[in-house]
Amino acid sequence: MFNLELFISAFTVLFVIIDPPGCAPIFATLTQGTSRQHQRNMAFKSVFVAAGILFLFAFFGEQIFGALHIDYSALRIAGGIMLFIIALQMVFEKRTEARENRAEEALEINDDPEDISVFPMGIPMIAGPGTIASLLLLMSDEPSVGDQMSILGALVAVLLITLVAFLVAGWLMKIMGKTFTNVLTRVLGFLLAALAAQFVIDGLKGAFIGVLG
Repeated sequence: MFNLELFISAFTVLFVIIDPPGCAPIFATLTQGTSRQHQRNMAFKSVFVAAGILFLFAFFGEQIFGALHIDYSALRIAGGIMLFIIALQMVFEKRTEARENRAEEALEINDDPEDISVFPMGIPMIAGPGTIASLLLLMSDEPSVGDQMSILGALVAVLLITLVAFLVAGWLMKIMGKTFTNVLTRVLGFLLAALAAQFVIDGLKGAFIGVLG
């Protein structure tokens, strides 16, 4: 059965991590001067590449971590710490700077600078370590099929928003402006910090219960 509360929670986490409004200006910069058709192709391909990677971890992440003997409590703690670092970078605008640097590096090392769909847009802009860790944490907490479908539905919704943001990236940059984007990034970073802290708390609780039990 569809879980609306879980959908909203998962949507919030994934939206903050993927950050479509933050990715859109970088996409616009990397595709600047290319045809409208090429920009559309890059937008769709970037999202499809990221979706394939994220769904792979969503369905087989448990088996991968099981083979590595990694407990979910450890995953929650490590993932929470990672997300908290990302949150700090967002609050102090370091994440945007890092993304822009990765984008510049991609143009320097890519033999075909116009094809930015796999790197850096698909990976790591959309399907980065933070997104993968968040998805694994969410899926590990919800064993029922209905709840997992709610999480995957949230992922699809965020990816669709990201696709739309890429398609209208140039227009979006003009409407939002740099000041609004900076304010939004800081607010989302603060929210992510609270969510990351909760992940760590849950992981520590699980670890202590496992030791004491």
